[in-house]
Amino acid sequence: MRRKVAPDSTAMVAGGGGGGATEAERQEQAQLFSAIRNGEDLGPFVRRAFASGRPESLLSSLRQFARSKEAEIEDVCKAHYQDFIRAVDDLRSLLSDVDSLKSALADSNDALQAAAGPLLAALDAYLEARSIAANLAAALRAAHLCSRLFALLARANEHLAADHLYLALRTVAAAERDLLPAAPHPTIRRMLLRLIPAVRAHAERKISKEFSDWMVQIRVASRHLGQIAIGRASAARQREEELRARQRQAEEQAHFRSGSTTATPTLRDHSYSLRVEEDDDWAGDDADDLAAAAAAASSDGGDPGLDLTPLYRAYHIHKTLGLEERFRRYYFENRKLQLTSDFQVSSLTPFLESHQTFFAQIAGFFIVEDRILRTGGGLIARPDVDALWETAVTKMVSVLEDQFSRMQTANHLLLIKDYVSLLGVTLHRYRYAVDPLLDVLSKHRDKYHDLLLSDCRRQVSEALAADKFEQMLMKKEYEYSMNVLSFQIQTSDITPAFPYVAPFSSSVPDLCRISRSFVEDSISFMSHGGQLDIYPIVKKYLERLLGEVLDGSILRLIESGGLGVSQAMQVAANMAVLERACDFLFRHAAQLSGIPLRIAEKGKREFPLKKSRDATVELLLGLLRKKIDDFLLLTDSISWMADSPPPNGNDYSNEVYIYLDTLVSTAQQILPVQVLRRVLQGVLSHISDRIMGLFLSDAVKRFNSNAVMGIDVDLKTFESFAENQSHLFAESDDSGANELKLALLEARQLVNLLMSNNPENFLNAVIRERSYNKLDHKKVVAITEKFRESSDRLFGTFGTRGAKQNPKQKSLDALIKRLKDAS
Repeated sequence: MRRKVAPDSTAMVAGGGGGGATEAERQEQAQLFSAIRNGEDLGPFVRRAFASGRPESLLSSLRQFARSKEAEIEDVCKAHYQDFIRAVDDLRSLLSDVDSLKSALADSNDALQAAAGPLLAALDAYLEARSIAANLAAALRAAHLCSRLFALLARANEHLAADHLYLALRTVAAAERDLLPAAPHPTIRRMLLRLIPAVRAHAERKISKEFSDWMVQIRVASRHLGQIAIGRASAARQREEELRARQRQAEEQAHFRSGSTTATPTLRDHSYSLRVEEDDDWAGDDADDLAAAAAAASSDGGDPGLDLTPLYRAYHIHKTLGLEERFRRYYFENRKLQLTSDFQVSSLTPFLESHQTFFAQIAGFFIVEDRILRTGGGLIARPDVDALWETAVTKMVSVLEDQFSRMQTANHLLLIKDYVSLLGVTLHRYRYAVDPLLDVLSKHRDKYHDLLLSDCRRQVSEALAADKFEQMLMKKEYEYSMNVLSFQIQTSDITPAFPYVAPFSSSVPDLCRISRSFVEDSISFMSHGGQLDIYPIVKKYLERLLGEVLDGSILRLIESGGLGVSQAMQVAANMAVLERACDFLFRHAAQLSGIPLRIAEKGKREFPLKKSRDATVELLLGLLRKKIDDFLLLTDSISWMADSPPPNGNDYSNEVYIYLDTLVSTAQQILPVQVLRRVLQGVLSHISDRIMGLFLSDAVKRFNSNAVMGIDVDLKTFESFAENQSHLFAESDDSGANELKLALLEARQLVNLLMSNNPENFLNAVIRERSYNKLDHKKVVAITEKFRESSDRLFGTFGTRGAKQNPKQKSLDALIKRLKDAS
C-alpha cells in the first residue's frame, strides 16, 4: 500500500496565503513551516510578529500548519485500517482451508481403516484354513494302515495309552525303518506315510501341552522358590549378624575389663560383604533352594510345582523327533516372554507392598534357569541366560531408579534396599553379576541419609521441645540400664542406689536413642552392599547428624531465648554427657562396621557439638551476668564520701556472695569441673569489670579512702568465695582457686593502688609490672582524679590553710600529672 505524501510547505504557503499575501509574507510563512518540521526554536518568529504588530498573521499560519498535519494523520489512519480488514479476511479464508484439510485427513483415515479391516480378517481366515488343510492331509495319510503293522501299531497304542511317548516314537520309527521300504502295496506305503507323522504329531501335541502346563506352573512356583531362597539368605545373614553381635559383646566386655580404649583383637576384622565362596552349608542342612522350596510346599499340603521332569521330557521328545533346535528357540522365546511379563509393576499397588513379590519372581526365574543350564543337557546356553539376566538387570535398575526417586521415607527405602541386597546375595551364589543392582543402592545412598537426617531432625526437635530441662529421675534399675548403661554415659561402674537423680535431663537419652538408631539404620543400608570398608562413610554421615542436626537443633534452642539460669545450667550439663555419648556412637558405628576399636579410636576426635556447647556456656554466663547486674543495682546506696568505712562491706556483696554460693552448690552436682570453672571465672571477671565501672561512672564524682576500704572488703568477700571453691578443683593439674582469684585481679590492683601510701610507685616499670600489670593508664588517671582523702572535704581547707599537704594526696597528684604528661 502506498502512503500519501504530505503536501509541500511551499504549496501550503501558496494555497493558504490567499490572494492578498505578499511575496515576503509567503517566504516568512515557508521559513516558519520549515522551522516547525526541523524542530527549531520559534521564538524569533514570535518576536518578529509582535515587533511588526501582526501576531494574527503568525497565529493564522500556525493554524494552517496544524490543519495540514491533521489531514495527513487522518489519511494514514484510514490506510492502516484497510490493511487490518484485509488481514482479517485472509485469516478467515485460511481457517476455512484448514477445516477442509482436516476433513480430508479424517476421510483418508476412515478409508484406510475400512480397507485394512477386511484384509486382516482375510489373513486370519487364510491362516486358519492353512492349518486345517495341514491337519486334513495328515489325517488322510494316517487312514492307510497296513495289516502287517497291527502288532507294532498295537504296541504303539499301548505306549501312547500309558503316556510312554518315547517308547511309542521308538516303535513308530522301527515301523518306518523296517516296513516302509518293503511295503508290497502302495496302499500300505500310504498308510505308513500317514500313520507315522500322525503318531509323532500326537506325541508333539501331547508333550507341547504338558510343556505349556509346566510353563504356567513354573511361573507360580518360581515366585515361591524366590521367596524361599531369599528367606534362606536372610536367615543366613541373621545368623551371621547374631554371631557378630556376640563377638561385639565380647569385645565390649574385654574393653571394659581392660579399662582402656584398646580393644582385644577379634576374628571380625573385616566388614560386611557379599559371600564369594561357594559354601554349600551356609543356609542350613538343606543346601538346595529348589529342594527347600519343594519341601516347604509339600509341608503346606500344596503342589510343589518345582519338578523339572516335564521340561526335560519335552526336550527329550523333541530331540527324538528331530526338533531339538526349534524347541530350544521355542523355550527361550517363551521364557523371555514370561520374564517380560514379570517386569510389569502394578500402578494400583504401592511398590513397598509389591516389591518382595516382584524381586522374588525374578529370583526364582533365574534360579530355575541356572538349574536348567547345569542339568538340561544343552537346552539353554550360557549366552542366552546372560542375555536374559542383562535384560532383567536393566529393567530392575530402571524400576529401582524410578521408585527410589519418588520415595520420601527413609524406612521405605531401607526396606526395599534390604530385599534387593538379599536378592543380590541369593543370585550371586548362582554366579549372576549383581554389581549394577548394588551400584543403584550406592547411588541413592546420599538420598537415603538425607531422608534419615530429616527424620532425625524432626525427632530431635520434638525431644528438645518436650524436655523441661530438669534432672532426670530413675526409680528402677532397668530405667538406669536403658537410659545410661546402654549408651555408656555412666561416670562410674558402680550401680547407684534408687531412686537415682541423673545429672542430665530426659532429652539426653532420647537424643542418644535417635543417634544410635541413625547409626544402625545407616549401617543397615551400607552393609551387604558390596563395599568393603563402610566405616569412613558411616562416620561421615554420623558427623553430619551430630554437627548439623543435633548441634543445629541445640543452637536453635539456645538462640530462642526461652531458657532460664537453671535450664541453661542443665543444658550445659547435658553437653558434658553428650560428649561421652558421642564417643559411644563412634565406637558403636565402628563395631557395627566390623572395625576393631583400637583402629576406630586412633587419633583425637573433636567434639561435634562444640558450637552448641560453647553457646550454652555463653548463654549461662550471660544469664548469670544479668543476674549479677540486678544485685549490683544495690551499689546506688554506696556512700562514696563516707565518714567511716563500712565494717562488713557493702550490701550488694553479701547478696552476690549468697547467690554465688547457692549457685555453686547446685551446679557442682551436674556441671563438669571445667565448665563450672569457666562459668565462675566469667562471673567473677564480670564483677571485677562492674567494680571498675563504678569508679569510672559519671555518677561517682569523687570518693574517699573509706569508700575504697568498703570496696576492699567486698573484694575480700569475693576472693574468699574463690578460695572456698578450691575443693572443686582438687583433681585438676593447676590451681582452680588461684584462677578464680585472677578474675578479680584488675579490681584488686586498683583498690591496692588507691589504698597504697605511695601510689606514685605505679610509675615505676618494675613495680607496675609486678603489682599493677592489669591496670590501664587512662583508667587510672580518670579514677585517681576523683579520689579525695577523708580530710579533704569541701571547705575543709579553711581551718588548715597553712597545714602541710597529705603525702598520699601529694603522691596521687604527682602520679596524675605525670600520667597526663605521658599521654
